[in-house]
Amino acid sequence: QVQLVESGGGFVQPGGSLRLSCTASTFALDYTIGWFRQAPGKEREGVSCISSSDGSTYYANSVKGRFTISKDNAKNTVYLQMNNLKPEDTAVYYCATGLMGRLSIRPREYDYWGQGTQVTVSS
Repeated sequence: QVQLVESGGGFVQPGGSLRLSCTASTFALDYTIGWFRQAPGKEREGVSCISSSDGSTYYANSVKGRFTISKDNAKNTVYLQMNNLKPEDTAVYYCATGLMGRLSIRPREYDYWGQGTQVTVSS
């Protein structure tokens, strides 16, 4: 079992920034850690992911150039720095871990999920 806790969500105006954190009870060397979001009435979509072993990353086109995923293995924490936020980024953001051993932002490939943190972008 892996327990995940997200934090850092909040309310921000368009163009603003937020940094989300995901702290895990453990990050095994072969985990992939992903960030996902779900807006009301929409399916959960992948945002970004990072490999716990080599730090390689992947981003959805909708956030490329604006969001940055990073990790601190010593703290068992993965971050999602979100810059130039847009109203369409409004959603509940979740982190998750999977043992697929490769980069993927397909939700069904992930095994453990956090409870989510709300991000609202509005003027």
